[in-house]
Amino acid sequence: MRQQIYPLLAPVPGTARQIHSFHFGPEQAEGKIYIQSSLHADELPGMLVAWHLKARLAELAAAGRLRSEIVLVPVANPVGLEQVLMDIPLGRYELESGQNFNRLFIDLSEEVGNQVEGLLGDDPRLNVALIRDSLRQALDRHAPVTQLQSQRLVLQRLACDADMVLDLHCDFEAVAHLYTTPEAWPQVEPLARYIGAEASLLATDSGGQSFDECFTLLWWQLQQRFGERFKIPLGSFSVTLELRGQGDVNHGLASLDCQAIIDYLIQFGAISGEPAPLPDLPYPATPLAAVEPVATPEGGLLVFHALPGEYLDAGQLVAEVIDPIHDRVTPIHNRHAGLMYARSLRRMATAGMVIAHIAGLTPYRSGYLLSP
Repeated sequence: MRQQIYPLLAPVPGTARQIHSFHFGPEQAEGKIYIQSSLHADELPGMLVAWHLKARLAELAAAGRLRSEIVLVPVANPVGLEQVLMDIPLGRYELESGQNFNRLFIDLSEEVGNQVEGLLGDDPRLNVALIRDSLRQALDRHAPVTQLQSQRLVLQRLACDADMVLDLHCDFEAVAHLYTTPEAWPQVEPLARYIGAEASLLATDSGGQSFDECFTLLWWQLQQRFGERFKIPLGSFSVTLELRGQGDVNHGLASLDCQAIIDYLIQFGAISGEPAPLPDLPYPATPLAAVEPVATPEGGLLVFHALPGEYLDAGQLVAEVIDPIHDRVTPIHNRHAGLMYARSLRRMATAGMVIAHIAGLTPYRSGYLLSP
């Protein structure tokens, strides 16, 4: 194992922070896997999974079983990890800018496309190497002016040349689920099976330039631009793994998730060994555009009638919102049938608040598809 430390730009003197990466695998590696956790710093199940992974990868490296370089970043957001206000962690948005830590990563598709346009050829492997080299150079040309920008740049530079990017998150109260692209789904489906993903949500561009899409979207856009002239494979695919809810931080679940990721990396070929049998897929992959964000028109006490993991028919009672002053009870129903994979932790709703997400089958939304 090799550890590297990357200093972040300090906003004021004496407040410097760092990103730590751990690198496993042989010197002549067959590809690269990048795994990070807790980019939303109040989402900690993945950090415990990463800690388990670090020990397992060290054992596998010692046994000579690693074929690919595997880069692990257990703490992807030291800036947000320190944002605690009156005993409440606030790790989703940077307090200085109000920006979501998992949005606005640098879009380099046009810059890289312009640089490689006269250099691409008929060999897809050389095209991939050329694009990756151009992407690294483009990232190196960017100079951050804020701490948040420097953190984003460090993470993008670490992952930009990876064949696979796994970004470990969680929701508020949720079952295991994941986000990826339709183009990557054939490669990702075994992971969904091993991890027991009860929803697998697919979108080529969900908006917001999140960490996972800043890689997959670049390759997709280059394919759209040059595909009729040059062979450009999908040089990187990304998955956001949502490891249930914020409270699901325990060794039992983390050990199971760690083993699921190891099984997937064996199946993918990054680790030598006999792949474990593929479990059944709990729920088919569905478009992210078919997800219904269930919102409440009224504020009040939030009392749920449905649990994460339940399949709901259209018009089913999801929750009630109770006004204890005027004794008004507002029932909240879903409009579309689907699997409720996540719900809010809060039990005092505000008017217009999204309280649950349901994975339907038929797309009906467009544009920005993510939560704020």
